[in-house]
Amino acid sequence: MKKIKIDIPFFISIAILVIGGFLIFSSASLGLLSNQGVKYANVSFNQTFFGLFLGTLACIITSHIDYKKYRQYAFYLFIGAVCATLLVFVPKIGIEHGGAHRWFYLGPISIQPSEFLKIAFIMYLSAWMASVKDKAQTFRYGFVPFIVLTAIVGAILLKQPDTDTFAVTFFAGVAIFIASGGRWRHVLLLLVGAVAGLALIAYTRPYVMSRITTFLNPSANALGSGYQIQQSLIAIGSGGVTGRGFGQSIQKFNYLPEPIGDSIFAVASEEFGFVGAVTIILLFIFFSFRGLKIATHVPDTFGRLMVVGIVIMIVSQAFVNIGAMVGILPLSGIPLPFVSHGGTALFMTLAEVGIILNISKTAKIKA
Repeated sequence: MKKIKIDIPFFISIAILVIGGFLIFSSASLGLLSNQGVKYANVSFNQTFFGLFLGTLACIITSHIDYKKYRQYAFYLFIGAVCATLLVFVPKIGIEHGGAHRWFYLGPISIQPSEFLKIAFIMYLSAWMASVKDKAQTFRYGFVPFIVLTAIVGAILLKQPDTDTFAVTFFAGVAIFIASGGRWRHVLLLLVGAVAGLALIAYTRPYVMSRITTFLNPSANALGSGYQIQQSLIAIGSGGVTGRGFGQSIQKFNYLPEPIGDSIFAVASEEFGFVGAVTIILLFIFFSFRGLKIATHVPDTFGRLMVVGIVIMIVSQAFVNIGAMVGILPLSGIPLPFVSHGGTALFMTLAEVGIILNISKTAKIKA
C-alpha cells in the first residue's frame, strides 16, 4: 500500500521560515543580552523550548492527526478557547502589562490564550460553513452566524485590548466566508462595518488614533509616537543591498524599540539588506500560494476552508507587520510569524501549519 505523503514544497517553505526565523531572532535578542541578561535568559528559554522545541513537536503531532476529527469537536474547542481567554481578566490569574490583559501563567511560562482562540475560531467557522453547504450564501445561515462568532471573538479581544489580533482573526474569517460561497454584497457589508468599527475604535482609543496619525505624518513626532517607524526606516536603509552581516545590527542596541518583537523585520533588513528583506517576503508569498494551492485540491469543504483560514491568518499577520516596518501601513504591534519573540505564538503557528500538512495528504497536486 502506497504511503500518503505531505506536500513537500510547503514543508520546505515552513522549514526555511522556522530555521531562518530562529537565526534572526537569536541575532536580534543580543540587544537584550547586552543590558538585560536576566530577561535575555528568560526570553531565550521561552522561544527555544516552548516555541521552537515544543512547537516542532506539536507540528509533528498535528500533521499525523486526521484533520476531520477537529470538525467533530470544533464547537467544544471554540468554547474552551473562549473560556481560557477569559481567564486573563480573572484577578491573580491574568497578567496585566501596560494596561493590557492578554496573558496568564502556566507554571513558569506565560500563556497568551488568544493564540488558541484564533485557531479555534477558524475551526468552528469552517465546520459551520461546511455543515450548511450551499446555505452559506444566505443571510440566515451564512452571514448571521459569521457575525455572531466574530462578535464573540471581537468582544473578548477588544476588551483585553488586542485590536491587532482581532484584525488578523477577522481577515481569516472573511477569507473563510468568501471561500465558502458568501455573497459579495454580504462581503461589502462586512467591509463597511469594518471601516465603521475601525473609526469607532480610533475615536474611543487614543493609542489607535495615534498610530493612524503617525502613519499619515511619521515625522511629526519623531521622538514620540513616530520614534519606532523612524528607527525602523533607519535600520532598513542602513542595510543597503546585502546588509551589515549576521549579528552586526546596530539599531537593535538601545535604538530600535522591540527588536525581538514587531521590529524584528527591521533588524533582519539591517543585517541582510535588501536581498534578505526580499527573500523573507518571497518566502511568505510562496507559503501563501502553495497553501492556497493545497486548499484548491482538498476534496472536502471543511479541510479547504481550514487551510484558507490558517494561511490567510499567518500571511496577513506577516504582511501587516512588514508593511508597518516599511511605513506603508500603520504600526500595529503584530509580531512576524516564525520570527518574532513569543513562545505561545510560535508554538501555535507550528501546530497550525502541522494541520495544513495533514490536510495536504488528501490534496492531489501534480506539481
